[in-house]
Amino acid sequence: MSLAFEAEAVPLAADADGVVRVGGTRVTLDTVVAAFAEGATAEEIVQQYPSLNLADVYHVIGYCLRRPAEVEAYLQQRKQQAQQARTLNEARFDPRGVRDRLLARRGSKGA
Repeated sequence: MSLAFEAEAVPLAADADGVVRVGGTRVTLDTVVAAFAEGATAEEIVQQYPSLNLADVYHVIGYCLRRPAEVEAYLQQRKQQAQQARTLNEARFDPRGVRDRLLARRGSKGA
């Protein structure tokens, strides 16, 4: 009996916003990489995110280990995008004094 060797596509796909997701799920590459970096095994990652397939998680981890520079560049880009979105949202919706305004609103409803 011989083994069949065939190339398999890495179970990663970018959505319309450019966010890379794992195995046709909503779980992001960022999530899997962060969990693995924190010491989680593939089995633990699947336990935490049951929509993932164990073989897909192993495949993604292997991909990340073989291409650390590319994955790190993607993660840095995602961090920059998140910071830009945060800055934009804070400019549009000033977070200063939110707690005081909410407490004042609550106080005026009870009066």
